Amino acid sequence: MFVVTNRIDVTVNAEAFEKAFTESMRTTLKGVPGLHRATLMRPEADGLPYVSTMEFDSKEDFLAWLKSDSFRASHSDKQAPGMQAPSAVEQHTLIEDFTA
Repeated sequence: MFVVTNRIDVTVNAEAFEKAFTESMRTTLKGVPGLHRATLMRPEADGLPYVSTMEFDSKEDFLAWLKSDSFRASHSDKQAPGMQAPSAVEQHTLIEDFTA
């Protein structure tokens, strides 16, 4: 499993950001090869970033998504709330997945 996280510093209307981001996820990520799950998490304390995650079968699936129409569509509305926010993308390979 290959996991990508994105920490997004939202300084605009948080409600508008959440609406735009989740609508984009629902409309642009359906059917992306190798994608199992995508999330958006709201920070529980002021000053912390939102975190989005994407879980792919492999790094190759993620890299293919970066070149896809789905990726272009999900990043096409530069005026959407939060699209101008600073972000930090991190990539990880899952080592252990423990479920209690």
